[in-house]
Amino acid sequence: MNTILNNIREELRILLKDFDIEENIQISVTKLDNFDIQINNIVKYQNHDSIKEIKNKVKEKLDNIKYLSTIEFSDKFFINIKFDYFELSKVITNLNNTLKLKSQKNIIFDYGGPNIGKPLHVGHLRSLNIGRSLYNMHGFIGNKVKSDIHMGDWGMPIAQIIGYVEKEDIDLKSLKVEDLELIYPISSKLYSEDKKFQEKAKEINKNLNTGEKETLKKWESIKTLSLTSLKENLNILNHNFDYWYGESDVNNLIPDMLEDLLKKGKIRYDENALISNEDTEPKILITKSDGSYLYITTDLATVLYREKNIPYDKAYYVVDNRQSLHFKQLFNSLRFFGFKNLDYKHVSFGTLNDENGKPFKTREGGTKPLLELFKETYDYIYRINDNLDEESIELLANTVLTYSDLLTNRKTNYKFNLKKFTNISGKTGIYVQYSQVRAKKLLKQNESNEKHRLQKKLSSAESKLLSDLFLFSYYLERSLELSEPHHLANYLYEISNSFNLFYEDEKILSIKNEELRNSKLYIANLFLTTCHSAMFCLGIKPVNEM
Repeated sequence: MNTILNNIREELRILLKDFDIEENIQISVTKLDNFDIQINNIVKYQNHDSIKEIKNKVKEKLDNIKYLSTIEFSDKFFINIKFDYFELSKVITNLNNTLKLKSQKNIIFDYGGPNIGKPLHVGHLRSLNIGRSLYNMHGFIGNKVKSDIHMGDWGMPIAQIIGYVEKEDIDLKSLKVEDLELIYPISSKLYSEDKKFQEKAKEINKNLNTGEKETLKKWESIKTLSLTSLKENLNILNHNFDYWYGESDVNNLIPDMLEDLLKKGKIRYDENALISNEDTEPKILITKSDGSYLYITTDLATVLYREKNIPYDKAYYVVDNRQSLHFKQLFNSLRFFGFKNLDYKHVSFGTLNDENGKPFKTREGGTKPLLELFKETYDYIYRINDNLDEESIELLANTVLTYSDLLTNRKTNYKFNLKKFTNISGKTGIYVQYSQVRAKKLLKQNESNEKHRLQKKLSSAESKLLSDLFLFSYYLERSLELSEPHHLANYLYEISNSFNLFYEDEKILSIKNEELRNSKLYIANLFLTTCHSAMFCLGIKPVNEM
């Protein structure tokens, strides 16, 4: 990733090996004044027989790196390092190119997971945001990425909808998506309360699985209607997918898959249900006693489909914390059943709640649609900035929904507070957008054919900003390593804050000295390009006006 930091890590690792010390060198950002980074690996060896020689060798090695200006050892052998900001600026200019991986991986991201017939609700937001940010980050460093929405478009929920349509003799040609969204909860309730309707739905589900033509025709009509609306809504929210596969695309693979697993002795019948022969507690259920499929059945078939049709080395499942057991069982089963030895990871996350910490609900008590939250955010921003055009307000609304989400550690729950998240002077997406617009306007007002150059003599505000900009790859690497976008989201705020301090340190437009003014514009341009790279990785589009 960051070539300079990686070289430091590798050279010190090799150096310590000469003293029979095996260490993976960890570089961290320091909070000490007048220093930028810190290395703590040698602290544990302060009583080593050769500690003085180690110290001298390490200092000698670091002193020869032109990008570092000051190296200091504390009494406890913490190594504090200050950058040479002038030399760093040359690296920052070309930083994005140095981040590209030499060895690329094919990665698929499985996230989204909406159900046909239901509107996107606030519970989908975190999966969408976290999934897109990881997709963008991996694509940014050169991995070949694909995303799959993995829709729930098959099975009993669909059978219930068709059952209700038949019961009420509803003309599918006149059906609107709003009608469908009302039918979904009504049919589900009817299924649990009316035994006659329940039997009818089971019969329809069986017809779906056997491919009965009339039932499939009705299913296709409902799916097309729902999918068209889903794509329109996701487009408003600035989300898209490479693959729009659903459970229906793999359903035909399941019978042969189960038969093969039975032949291999990997699964067995237990009171008509199919369970895994793997020695686990609890036992892993593969199908129900009535033969109907479970999430794990479909997920196994999905992996089978992807192995045949989509080449990939690693799969990320971006699904909330509540599904942790499911994915543990899925990954165990993939290994036990002998699927290809691929790398699987469950990227789990907490819930999004209202500002009181309670689940989002509509006034009627139902689950709040995601588009309703978007509209509330849009209207709130419009009331504050009614001079902005519609496109800018949409971008800002999506910025609020994205940045406030990614700023939170994905493992924790968070409260959505619209007033707090639209504060222009707080740690918000609005503040980030304001900062990059400020830089954009500054550079536009000073357009010239003359090449901007950096002066060697730098103020503390300039040095701080350059130091922060150089660390983009450090925070990107951390976000990628842990699949935690909040590291990069926090970094984006930090560089925005450093830019505003730099901007306000001296009125750049009023500077008479042309070389000094050009030097500051050079730094402003570095900020803007780095800021836009970080925004892209997080899935945020920059606005032109604020």
